Amino acid sequence: MNRIQSEFVFAICNPGSEKALKLEAESMDLGWRLSYQRRGFVTFKADAPFALDSLDAQLACARRLCLSLGKSPTREEALQRVEAAALIHHARYFERKMQGLSCAAIPQLGQLIGTVVELGPAEFWAGLHRHAPFLSPDPAGDSGLVMPLESPSRAWLKLEEALRFFALHLTPADIVVELGCAPGGVVLALLQRGVSSIGVDPAKMADVVLTSAIPNRSDIPPNNPWFFHVRKPAALVSKRDLGQGVSWFLSDMNQSPEVVLKECARFCKMAPSICGVLITLKLTDLLQIADKAQWLARLADMGFTTIRLQQLSVHHKELALLAMKF
Repeated sequence: MNRIQSEFVFAICNPGSEKALKLEAESMDLGWRLSYQRRGFVTFKADAPFALDSLDAQLACARRLCLSLGKSPTREEALQRVEAAALIHHARYFERKMQGLSCAAIPQLGQLIGTVVELGPAEFWAGLHRHAPFLSPDPAGDSGLVMPLESPSRAWLKLEEALRFFALHLTPADIVVELGCAPGGVVLALLQRGVSSIGVDPAKMADVVLTSAIPNRSDIPPNNPWFFHVRKPAALVSKRDLGQGVSWFLSDMNQSPEVVLKECARFCKMAPSICGVLITLKLTDLLQIADKAQWLARLADMGFTTIRLQQLSVHHKELALLAMKF
């Protein structure tokens, strides 16, 4: 199975992201040519055959990239094409979304995964990939997470989806600073995980997170996660506001990628203990993906060595940007 090859690969993406995905592949000089396209599904062909163990192109707009084994008229025939896989994932285009169907098993690193994608009543595509770090464990990169009723914003969903997609583990030992925290979706998710945070936003926070608020950075309760609200614009935050021990920088600000990355650099200088960054990049147009290399270079200049950019299933014109120093 290691030697299996195909003339084609297919990518599963968010419906509406197909054009950005093609532009991204072109800007990376992969030498791929468009072969076939449906909503949320794009196939590419290259001059040389694709090999299973060389699918390492980091396409941010692709929630899943598979070696394509072709199209079948029935699910059963498509399943036969991936019968050698250790685990089978199912996906479908349904209700204007590319959905992954629930799978209880969690793939192991290096495990061969088969994916069967249903695009219509008689159109099933079969593909293979190996599970690797920073790949979603879920079918089609769709966790199926449901936002709790008490969450004051969709930011809860974006953080939880990113943590699952990238297999990140924040712990009570972490202190997170978040820009654009109001009304508190991310703060709530962190508190539920036992993680303390410093939220930066001039706007008011929801009552559900204010129950864990502390009046100042020095008044920290023992053995309980806390939230400290710096109620001012990010540009006015000082080193004193942050205190000691900040380990992660998060942002959900409604600002351009350039502004957010500039603030990220400034916060990393004020808090040199920051070792991880997770930013929601808000784009006016997904074709801004052409600037990807510049964004990654900015983070590399800040000393981050592991950098990933990914559109999540819960995103619209947004991307999750992860950077770590470990």
